[in-house]
Amino acid sequence: MKKLLSTILIAALSVSVFAGCANSGAASSAAGSAAAASTAATAKKIVIGASPTPHEVILKEAAKLLKAKGYDLEIKEFSDYVMPNTALDGKELDANYFQHQPYLDEFNKEKGTKIVSAGSIHYEPFGIYAGKTKTLADLKDGATIAVPNDTSNEARALLLLQAQGLIKLKDDAGITATQKDITENKKNLKFTEIEAAQLVRALPDVDLAVINGNYALEGNLKVSDALAVEAADSLAATTYANIIAVRSGDENREDIKALVEVLKSDEMKTFITKTFNGAVVPVK
Repeated sequence: MKKLLSTILIAALSVSVFAGCANSGAASSAAGSAAAASTAATAKKIVIGASPTPHEVILKEAAKLLKAKGYDLEIKEFSDYVMPNTALDGKELDANYFQHQPYLDEFNKEKGTKIVSAGSIHYEPFGIYAGKTKTLADLKDGATIAVPNDTSNEARALLLLQAQGLIKLKDDAGITATQKDITENKKNLKFTEIEAAQLVRALPDVDLAVINGNYALEGNLKVSDALAVEAADSLAATTYANIIAVRSGDENREDIKALVEVLKSDEMKTFITKTFNGAVVPVK
């Protein structure tokens, strides 16, 4: 009888121990799941507006690196140069990525907004692309050249045309140059101002067009297709870097700092260089 009672007691204790282990394992598993859910729930979201190419492409790659830092990146695509700033100013976005500083300065001046740069990421060399005329040497008297119709980008186009000897500008024109600053135009070139996004489509109707790098990419043009491009050490290249723009005061937010840090990382510089083959150049 005593043996039987001992056997029953041992069996009961064994069941209790195993049950305890099982409950402990279940508790650990539940705790792990809860921690994972908590991490997912606390991941902070950054909403950023961007042009499709190359900005959105770059941001999609950057989103992978930001994930490791605890941030989810939501990208909203814009196809023009006005709405991304309007949406940012209206607090629909945390940041945008599509413009350079001279354009932003002009926008702030015209609209009364207070948007600032949180960091420079890359620049896109402007190029002169062939329309009805296939080489610069074949450009005839009175030929028509399409240029962007916004102030800062038109100045950039004029500087590139000057670099190719097609026109001359006032010595002090610089990045504020307009057609009024042209002092020499031996071929009597005519300039047609067109919205930057429409320049590729305008090529069949003009002799040449000076096109922004991102819109050239969207129009399936390559840097190697251009008749001339901005030099890496040109005034334009050092001035027109594309920036992460935010509302004034937000540039020191931790999420914005993390975004800029990722975009300027060696991993992203390598990605940009390999992906765009010279059409997009990382800022050093």
